[in-house]
Amino acid sequence: MAGTAPDGTAVPEVHTTASAAPDGTAVPEVLTMGRVGVDLYPLQVGRSLAEVDCFGKYLGGSPTNVAVAAARHGRRSAVITRTGADPFGTFIHQALRGYGVDDRYVTAVPELPTPVTFCEMFPPDDFPLYFYRYPKAPDLEIRAEELDHDAINRTDLFWVTVTGLCQEPSRAATLAALRIRERRHPTVVDLDFRPMFWPSVLEARRWANEALALASVAVGNLDECEMAVGTRDPERAADALLALGVELAVIKLGPAGVLARDRQTQVRVPSVEVPAVNGLGAGDGFGGALCHALLASWDLDATIRFANAAGAIVASRIACSDAMPTTEEVVALLEDRARA
Repeated sequence: MAGTAPDGTAVPEVHTTASAAPDGTAVPEVLTMGRVGVDLYPLQVGRSLAEVDCFGKYLGGSPTNVAVAAARHGRRSAVITRTGADPFGTFIHQALRGYGVDDRYVTAVPELPTPVTFCEMFPPDDFPLYFYRYPKAPDLEIRAEELDHDAINRTDLFWVTVTGLCQEPSRAATLAALRIRERRHPTVVDLDFRPMFWPSVLEARRWANEALALASVAVGNLDECEMAVGTRDPERAADALLALGVELAVIKLGPAGVLARDRQTQVRVPSVEVPAVNGLGAGDGFGGALCHALLASWDLDATIRFANAAGAIVASRIACSDAMPTTEEVVALLEDRARA
C-alpha cells in the first residue's frame, strides 16, 4: 500500500501482510480489541444535558473508533468486541460495515444491553462524559477461549486498551491476546484510563503494567501516564514506559503537543491549532493515524506530526467515528499550516 508523508511527498509502497483466514477472507492489517457502544452526543454546543433537546447517534468506544480511523486511511481493520442483542447492537454492526470495518469478531451477549454514552460540549476544553454501562458492559464479557488466535497473531498491528483490563473475563482475554502476539511490533497498549471503571488508581496501574510488559508501543495522555507510571512529567514518563519494555512511548500533552520516544530517537511536536468543538474523539483519530503511519514505516517525526494533525481534525468536529479524517484531509491540514 502506498503512503503519503505529512509533507505531501510519496513514500515507497508498503507490502503488507494479506494472508487469508481459514474462511478465505483477508486477515486485518489493524485489529483492535475492547470497548464499544453508542454515542448520543448533543447537537447543541454549550448546553448542559438538562437543556439539550437534539442528539446525534454515532458509533463509539475508543478501540472501535481507532479501527474506524485506520479504515479511513485505507487500512483493512477489524475490532474484537461484544454488544447487546438489541437494536443498538444491530446499529453497531451496520455502522462498522458502513465504515469498512470488519465486524466478524463482534458478538452479542443476550442478557446485557448495548452501552450508551452521553457527553456535554463546552469548548475549548470541557467535555464531560456520562457512561451508561450497567449492570455490566457486554464488551467486558470478551472471553479468552473465544479469541481467534490466528487473526491476533497474524494481524500487522494489534491494539488493546487499559479499560479492557478493568473487569473479568475481559482482563484475562486481553492479557491472553497480548501473550499470543509475543510482543511482535507493533502491539499497542492504549492507556485509556477512565477512573469510574476502576476501584483505585493503584489497581489500574497494576494491570496496566502487566499489559505494558507484553506490548511494544504505549500511548496515553498525561493523566493516563500518571496512572501507569506515577508521574506527569513527560520525560520521566517516557523513561518509565521504555523501562517497562515497550519500544515506543507516545505521550499526548494536550495544548503542548506530543512527545514520543523510542530507543534511538525523541521527538516533540507542537499542537495543531483548530477551533475546538468536541475533543473526545481526538485521541482515537490520533490512534488510527498512528496505526497507519507505523504500518507505513514512516520516521518518528513524520509519524507523530501526522497523528497529531489527525487528532486535531477530529477535535474540530462533533462526532467521534463520523469525524475520522482521510489521509488526504490530514496532509492538507499539515500543508496549510506549513504555508501559514
